[in-house]
Order: sequence, then C-alpha cells, then structure tokens
Amino acid sequence: MRATLLLLVLGSVGCGDDGGNASDGDADSDADTDTDSGSDADSDSDADSDSDSDADSDADSDADADADADADADFWRPSPGTSWQWQLTEALDASFDVDMYDIDLFENDADAIASLHGDGRVVICYFSAGSREDWRPDADEFPEEARGEPLDDWPGEVWIDVRDVTVRDIMAARLDLAALRGCDGVEPDNVDGFDNDSGFDLSAEDQLGFNRFLSSEAHARSLSIGLKNDLGQVLELVADFDWALNEECFDYDECDDLLPFIDAGKAVFQVTYGDESDVDRVCPSANAMDFDALIKELDLGPPRIACR
Repeated sequence: MRATLLLLVLGSVGCGDDGGNASDGDADSDADTDTDSGSDADSDSDADSDSDSDADSDADSDADADADADADADFWRPSPGTSWQWQLTEALDASFDVDMYDIDLFENDADAIASLHGDGRVVICYFSAGSREDWRPDADEFPEEARGEPLDDWPGEVWIDVRDVTVRDIMAARLDLAALRGCDGVEPDNVDGFDNDSGFDLSAEDQLGFNRFLSSEAHARSLSIGLKNDLGQVLELVADFDWALNEECFDYDECDDLLPFIDAGKAVFQVTYGDESDVDRVCPSANAMDFDALIKELDLGPPRIACR
C-alpha cells in the first residue's frame, strides 16, 4: 500500500500544474487546515459548554435531591390548628389533652418524654441557642471570649457570639442530647442576637447563617425545629423552619410578620403573657389569623388559657 501511494505522489509531482496552482493547492490545504483547526476549536468549545452544562445540571440535580430529601424526611411539621402546652418551670403537669408539649430539654429526662409519648403527645424540647445560662450543665464549656452582654431581666444569662466554632459545637451537642432523650423537635431560643445589644458586632447575615445551621443540624437528626421570634427574618427563614413560636406579637403590633408561616401551611404557636382579662383582647384576632394562641403566666408554669 505504501509503494502505491509513493507512485501516486511521484506521478502527481511529474504532471503537476505551474507554481501558481501549487500555491493555490497549498492555500487550499492551509484553508483546510484552518477549517480543521476551527472545527477542533468549536469541538473543544462545545465540549467545554457540554461539560459546564453537565456540571450545572449535576449541581441543580443535587440541590433538587436535597430539597426532595428534606421534603420527604420524617420531621414533625404541624399545620395551623395544632393544640399545645408550653411549660418550662415547676414539676411537669402532663394532664393537658393537647397535640404537643413544649418542655425544657435539661429539666426532663428520657422517661418523662417517653411518658408523654405514651399519652400520644409530640414532645418539643426547649433550650437557649443564643445565650449562656450559668445554671446549665454545659455552661463552663462556653469560651470567655464568646460571652457577651447580659440579657435584660434575666439574671445569670448573657448573649453569646453565634459565629464562634465552640458555641456551634455546644449547640450541636444539645441537639444530640435532644435526639438521645427522644424529643420530636426543638425550640431554640434567643436566635435574634443581631437585633439586640449582645456585645458583639453580629450582622443579619451572621444570624441567618447561625439559624440555618441550627435548622440543618436539627433536621440531620430527624428533629423538627421552630423559629422563635426573630420576626425580621421570617421571610428568609420560613422555608428552613417547620413552625414558629412567638411571644407577645399582639402587644407590639408585629403579628402580621408571622403570616408567611400560615401561608406556607405551618403552625404559628403564639403566647401572650397575662390572664383571663386578656382573652377578649387577644383571642379573636389570634383565631382570625389562624394562630394557635395561649395566654400564659410569665414564669411558664402549668396554667394555660387556650384561645381555641
């Protein structure tokens, strides 16, 4: 085959056209080469484009998969119309016929939680995520540099720097404890330090990052999680939290800020501190907004008045 090709080449040289035609042939050859190069470049560009598209598609698929996994996960997601009791002090009174009990994580052991489960109750466990309370068993674990200004009217409690790595480790350990004791979900308190005199230069983005950290870590442990107050960030966080708990929005004319949860089909557990004299002031509005509202004493002992 090589000999035949050689003869053809020699024949072509002997019978060739003049130099001008040879030059045209070279030009054609160069043009072909340029065309081939352009083709290769286009192919490379197409390959890069395909690769980028595949990467974007993979990223979108991963995000969709995460969203689907979260949607399918076995978290408690209460809808409006869920009855509840909130008790953080005194001996636990388990006699209320309600759907959910919200109780202190540290003050109630696994047996107490199991007993509530035996009565058909969902159990939410309270802890403070944005402050250090000096009576808690893990209080000494908070770094000195992460301890901030005192909370007004709450002796022994200070704000903490929610950007601190150790603080986040402590909160992760509290979520571990909640899962270990059998809590169905958690109510992390004081998640609005950025909007208070905390002693730290916390930004809104810092707070969003911390609150989403709590949500992600809770869900990773199959724990439901509620957004406590932090009304200024409801729109940003309604997708991350399973329900909301608010104190005194009727006293501060802030209740409309919670409606995104209702619009999303998620319960709003609302509390007004007072007594029977507050029923007519609070309950008609709370019921009209589809909130699950209670009137409670400030110490959050057993007594409760339910608006519905």
